[in-house]
Amino acid sequence: MRLLSLVLPVAVFVAFGGQPPATNKLTPETLADRIGCLDCHSVDKKKTGPAYRDVAARYKNDAGARVALTRKIKSGGKGNWTEITGGKAMPPHSALVSEDEISQLVTWILSR
Repeated sequence: MRLLSLVLPVAVFVAFGGQPPATNKLTPETLADRIGCLDCHSVDKKKTGPAYRDVAARYKNDAGARVALTRKIKSGGKGNWTEITGGKAMPPHSALVSEDEISQLVTWILSR
């Protein structure tokens, strides 16, 4: 049974051409909750990671914000919010969401 639980997600991933199944019918907040973003972030208060309103404020006048946040969601990272996270890294999410969903999440985060 353990092998099946490991193989099935990979099979689904491959079946969709390397992209996770589309969930674009979800609101960005529902998507964020479904893939685990809201386990560490919230809209208005810090948790393990920064509040999305604080992320939006930090990137408000940054022309490279979309690229930076897209990269962070895809690849994960560490060191930008150490005062909040205590150095805990954000894991990569590229296997969990499509490019379109990442774009929706970034737009939503920056609008907070």
